[in-house]
Amino acid sequence: MSTLTFEDRYPCILETASSVGKKEGEGNLGQYFDNIYQDAYLGEKSWEKAESRLVKNTLQTLLDKTKLKPSDIDVVFGGDLLNQCIGSNYGLLDFNIPFFGLYGACSTFVEGLILASITVNGGHAKKAVAITSSHFCSSERQFRFPLEYGGQRTPTAQWTVTGSGAALVSTGGDIRITHATVGKIVDYGIKDVNNMGAAMAPAAIDTIVRHFKDRNLSSDYFDLVVTGDLGMVGRQIVEEQLFGYGIDVKDRYLDCGEQIFDGKRQDTHAGGSGCGCCASVFSGWLYKLLQNKKYKRILLTATGALMNPTTCFQGENIPGIAHAVAIERTDA
Repeated sequence: MSTLTFEDRYPCILETASSVGKKEGEGNLGQYFDNIYQDAYLGEKSWEKAESRLVKNTLQTLLDKTKLKPSDIDVVFGGDLLNQCIGSNYGLLDFNIPFFGLYGACSTFVEGLILASITVNGGHAKKAVAITSSHFCSSERQFRFPLEYGGQRTPTAQWTVTGSGAALVSTGGDIRITHATVGKIVDYGIKDVNNMGAAMAPAAIDTIVRHFKDRNLSSDYFDLVVTGDLGMVGRQIVEEQLFGYGIDVKDRYLDCGEQIFDGKRQDTHAGGSGCGCCASVFSGWLYKLLQNKKYKRILLTATGALMNPTTCFQGENIPGIAHAVAIERTDA
């Protein structure tokens, strides 16, 4: 299995929903998000509960936009960065929808889109949802330092996005998922937890190269090639390396982590990251550009660093993974 081709019963993205925090709402894409929360706690007593509330509100927004009930959804594929995916587990608890909990780090949103597409294409579900989330404060507490520590961030460090994105996958829409390239675990020996872009870039390169090769595509096939959350550092690595493979996408390549914040004005260093980064940027901004026919073909590649707090403290390498979906309008 490398690149899957969906035919006949095409999986389509019928609608999306997005929710973000205050900093994200003040960034480059604030006008595109459905919900912007000024309170980092979202009215809850902990940051972890706030992330679950973010998930719950995002799915409810998706249901409201589509006028669907929870019982109309056959299955949800979701995940986050917290231990045992508690953000998703508690956030989706009250909906009583069959649930697959996923962990692919920041690649989870596209992993969910692939699995939802396979399920719908195979006739096993009529309506499936992919949803992910992250929260700056809950992620900092788990992976780095307590916020009160006040440590100085390195120039290569990224800012975990407080955000959530959800996509409804079914049939009969204009925006199709036509192909999917499943990621491989790639390890180039990066150990620096403050340089996620460099750790994840090799996986993104591997997946994008395989997608172009498997489909025998020219560099200009896609209107836009998008990576998940490599930030400024990782995006530059990918752009240069792809050119070496004969894939010149310099004028049509962007990274969600670099786009979501105004790096200079907001001091987010290398850009954004987190399960909610790619999810909210696609669900809030890129999907609307597809709807408006600004773009007709997008390759969306979400990247993830496959680590946990224990492996970081033990000095292990940080392997990466990247999953990709080709999203194309029917009139492309």
